[in-house]
Amino acid sequence: MNQIEGICREVVEKSEWVAIATVGPDGAPHVVATWGDYIRQLGIDGPILRIPVGGMNRTEANLQLDSRVELLCGTRQVQGIRSSGKGCSIVGRAEMQRSGPEFDAAKAKFPWARAVLIVHIGNITPQL
Repeated sequence: MNQIEGICREVVEKSEWVAIATVGPDGAPHVVATWGDYIRQLGIDGPILRIPVGGMNRTEANLQLDSRVELLCGTRQVQGIRSSGKGCSIVGRAEMQRSGPEFDAAKAKFPWARAVLIVHIGNITPQL
């Protein structure tokens, strides 16, 4: 699956924030976060996610060495298996873009954006 559908789409549509993990040159994970609303404003259709970037300097450096990325989102607004609360993991490859149509669209909505993080979705797994 490389598109956000079903229960995972509902989770992304209701997540307040999303964690973004990359791998550093020493093999250690590095985690940043963004607001779920930022992702929704740039659209969640198709095989990519777009995330406006203001900082994320270490994330950008990590992606230049290893493009693997994992996003984790969750919300209590979606029913889980045993109680309220559902999450999903989105694994894929990512790149920072500082020009082009994806960047222009992000910059139009987020004037502070210095880049747009493009996440090419590889696999989506429900959590909880």
